[in-house]
Amino acid sequence: MRDTSAETLQLVVHNDDQTPWPFVVNLIRSVFGRSETEAETLTATVSQQGKAVCGNYPSAVAKAMLDTAKQRIKAAGHPLRITTAPGGTEDATASGHPTRASRDRKFKYAHEAIAWHFGGLAHDEIIATSRQFPGHMRADVQVALDKLFSASPLRFFGLYEQHRYETLTYAALTKDGQYAVTISAAQYQDVDIGESEPIKCLNNGLWLNRDGDLPYAVVLSFHREYGREAGTCVEIAVPAGEAGVALVNRCFLELEAAIHDARSYRGKVLSLETEDDYQGRAKGVMVHRLPQVSREAIILPERTLKLLDRNVIRFVETRDALRRLGQSTRKGILLYGPPGTGKTHTIRYLAANLPGHTTLIITAGQMGILSQYMTLARLLQPATVVIEDVDLIARDRENMGGPCEESLLNTLLNEMDGLKDNADILFVLTTNRPEQLEGALTGRPGRIDQAIEVPLPDDHCREKLVRLYGGGLKLSDKIVAEAVTRTKGVSAAFIKELMRRTAQTSIMRGDGKVVTSKDLAEAVDDMLFTGGRLNIKLLGGAIDGLSNG
Repeated sequence: MRDTSAETLQLVVHNDDQTPWPFVVNLIRSVFGRSETEAETLTATVSQQGKAVCGNYPSAVAKAMLDTAKQRIKAAGHPLRITTAPGGTEDATASGHPTRASRDRKFKYAHEAIAWHFGGLAHDEIIATSRQFPGHMRADVQVALDKLFSASPLRFFGLYEQHRYETLTYAALTKDGQYAVTISAAQYQDVDIGESEPIKCLNNGLWLNRDGDLPYAVVLSFHREYGREAGTCVEIAVPAGEAGVALVNRCFLELEAAIHDARSYRGKVLSLETEDDYQGRAKGVMVHRLPQVSREAIILPERTLKLLDRNVIRFVETRDALRRLGQSTRKGILLYGPPGTGKTHTIRYLAANLPGHTTLIITAGQMGILSQYMTLARLLQPATVVIEDVDLIARDRENMGGPCEESLLNTLLNEMDGLKDNADILFVLTTNRPEQLEGALTGRPGRIDQAIEVPLPDDHCREKLVRLYGGGLKLSDKIVAEAVTRTKGVSAAFIKELMRRTAQTSIMRGDGKVVTSKDLAEAVDDMLFTGGRLNIKLLGGAIDGLSNG
């Protein structure tokens, strides 16, 4: 049986000396996808030589173009005649693939390229289907598009975005006249994903591809909606019919699978960037390059470290076994204690010691976009969702400042309750004021499963902190012991600042290499006594129990 799918046909326009010149030019331009200059040249050839070949196309495409042209000629009442002839080599090879001539053809407007690609099919003979993706998935979408459509497109074009706050759609690209979308240089933005090189993300683009004999177009654009996060829109246009619908479904399935596989942000520490206005709209993802924190750098009482290990590190390691036994794999942890005791440092330790976990850091001021954070957490799980200073939005309802604060609390509770039992999502909340937290958050298992105190450092911890923050200072055992004695009741942050001031005093007195009791005493005096009670509070010291030695 002869394969007719590989045949090509020429479309030939014949002169009749009656059809108006402008009509012929417009027909060649709109149906056969020729540029204005090419259409004028071909029309002149028809007039001077009696006929002209308007193009060489795969058989199915040529027949569709011919039917469209005949319908327009009949509707206009002109005698213009167009015929077919066996295909040549002007625009396509015998296999139906484009030659260099078709790849090099120049277009000024998007509608010209689309008309050429779809062989003059009428607008109502094309269907377009779109999918929208959140803005924070932009890098993953770009990776997927590059994988699926950018390897060997028939043609690719950048698009000029005349109206910034309008989404460029396939329908908009088919417009001509004053609203025609201009083809331009492709414009990219570097998006940081925490690697050595950023991902170059396209702003707007048009891919013209072919699946066998079936032409299709892919449009990438920003999707903007007032008051919402700017997203990414991918639209696929195909000729109407079962084959086109099947192609679109397959393309989107492959696209979503490629996006799922990309996971550009997996295993990293992230937060969503927000606009500097009151609307709380997210515009992108910020990757935090936090220093690695080893267990030795976590200076906490042994009982606190054991609780962290059991309820976080070991819990994550046993998740698969818990799931097999029908147990929930989600968990909520509350870290509480005075300011400056190391809650944030502890979170960095957890982030560094949970391999493959994505950590999302949310401040109280970002609770308005919690739902966007949770979308990202579900996409990138296993994930740790960190909410710092949760007491600012989760105070006891009797002490709340108004309906806005209560709304944020309800959003948090709903998101925590809405997770499936098998979700690999860990909540870590921090607070300096645990006594002020709403009972609905702390008094119900499944929201907060374990509270872990991060206390002021004891004598043993203060000794470790003095040596750690002493850096390059030469500290004798006597000076270390003196510092431990004189800092009873202070935070880790206080000791860090104390060692910096001690170093400064030592430099002012001598060469900064050796620390004396006088250097330490002067630094302690400035921080605890000369500055008064407010200074002690600001620096993270407990007013009661401090010694002036």
